Amino acid sequence: MSIHHCIVHFINKKPDDSPAVLRTRSESLPQDSALEHLLADINDSYNSKPSKAWGLFQTDNSAFPLHGWLADYLAEKLDFTPFTLRAVEHLKKHLDEAKISLAGHVLFAHYQQGMTDYLIIAVLQHSEGMVITEGLGINSAQHLDLNQMHLATRINLSEWQNNSQSKQYISFIKGKNGKKVIDGFRDFLGCQEGVDGPSETRTLLKAFSDFVESEDLPEEQAREKTTSLITYANNQTRRGEVVSIEGLSEVLDEDNPKAFYNHIRNKDYGLSPEIPADKRTLNAFHRFTGRAEGISISFESHLLGSKVEYDETRDMLIIRQLPTQLKDQLKRNKD
Repeated sequence: MSIHHCIVHFINKKPDDSPAVLRTRSESLPQDSALEHLLADINDSYNSKPSKAWGLFQTDNSAFPLHGWLADYLAEKLDFTPFTLRAVEHLKKHLDEAKISLAGHVLFAHYQQGMTDYLIIAVLQHSEGMVITEGLGINSAQHLDLNQMHLATRINLSEWQNNSQSKQYISFIKGKNGKKVIDGFRDFLGCQEGVDGPSETRTLLKAFSDFVESEDLPEEQAREKTTSLITYANNQTRRGEVVSIEGLSEVLDEDNPKAFYNHIRNKDYGLSPEIPADKRTLNAFHRFTGRAEGISISFESHLLGSKVEYDETRDMLIIRQLPTQLKDQLKRNKD
């Protein structure tokens, strides 16, 4: 990770009619190993958050000025510190107008990872802890608690500048602060949601289930491919990266790396070449399977309640829309 600039300000809006209080820093933080470790930990914490929204900037500069200031900074018309001061003043204005209570250190960091530039804005919280002093006494002390980071955004600056069609270069946490706070933070960013991560992930999993069915794979092989899909997608989200359909296709079948990619293209599921995978949707996806007395049954968990119904009182499974191959065999046996 290469850090271009990083700075921290402090904001405190109490739950009353009093205006928010700002304490600001006048220059970027020195770049040392402590800052590198902090940003790495912030990124790890951000990537691990299960609920995120993905979108793009609103075009109205007057109502949503942040992206205009950011563009000026990237064009070297505005230095980093003045950009962050305008941004945090803009955040203060939103908190005051919406009467949203919030207290924390607001970190702005422009950094490069690989070939990609990012801007992260995160509201950092503290927790009380205990330390042992040099004199072997015990004192209380505050420390950053990144598990409590529920208000943050990461902007893929490279994608924003180089791909005018993208609708997912901004992501932000939809965490535990409540709808009013999350909506206020989104409006501060001037972000409109462009991609529904959970919906896109469900569509991807539906396409995968159709693919497994069309290939008529043995159960063990189908289970292996399911594991490969979940592992690949979770690794991507852990790194803060999107899922590439082409990359996933290569992982699923090294001998025929275009098979799944062509399946999606030919069936027209409406999926983008790259999607932001939703961690919760992925983790809920698995196969139910069972074998006994000449009967082998296996199906994806998301089909329960739609194509598959379980009647516990009668110890029955009701299966709708049988696979074509199975129906043909049953018809031939009937004849």
